[in-house]
Amino acid sequence: MKALVINCTLKKSPEPSNTQALARVVVEQLEKDGVAVEVVRAVDLDIAPGVVSEPVHEGDDWPDMHRKLLGCEILVVASPTWLGRPSSVTQRVLERMDALMSEADDEGRPVAYNRVAGVVVTGNEDGAHHVISEISGALTDLGYTVPGQAWTYWHLGPGPGPDYLDDERGREWSHRTGRAMAANLYGVARALQARPVGAPSS
Repeated sequence: MKALVINCTLKKSPEPSNTQALARVVVEQLEKDGVAVEVVRAVDLDIAPGVVSEPVHEGDDWPDMHRKLLGCEILVVASPTWLGRPSSVTQRVLERMDALMSEADDEGRPVAYNRVAGVVVTGNEDGAHHVISEISGALTDLGYTVPGQAWTYWHLGPGPGPDYLDDERGREWSHRTGRAMAANLYGVARALQARPVGAPSS
């Protein structure tokens, strides 16, 4: 089984990313269950604006990301919170994923069917549940299955404060929740492998 983690931080590599640090907890738990995990920092790529899977311009990296999405059973979208909302990079990724709604597999199912997804959020302000809801809602629109408690977050709200990498407070809860998230994603992904959802009735 394969998983893809898309880190939608605004920070380019190799700058430390709070979001990637918390996502690592989920990655480690998935790897313990034998899942092969790939982590991509979307801001490092040339992802053009658009709602298609094909390249928008020469050098557009989205087609490779599209192949990665179709090659995994588990997707984790990890986003910082800015102004109480998902990052602009997250929105760019979700907009390009919009094309999945019109793509079908050989059995006529939307290509996101029988794939599971979850969300990781960090920020030095409140708004985590809003960010989780926005991303989860978009993923279910595309056809992903979002299990119960398929998220974790670290915020010390309300109001601005230290970052995840700067403060130990709250990490134990976030890590425990992240491990539970990984277990739920893996369990539901296995169930869908055993009994996949069929194509929608016409």
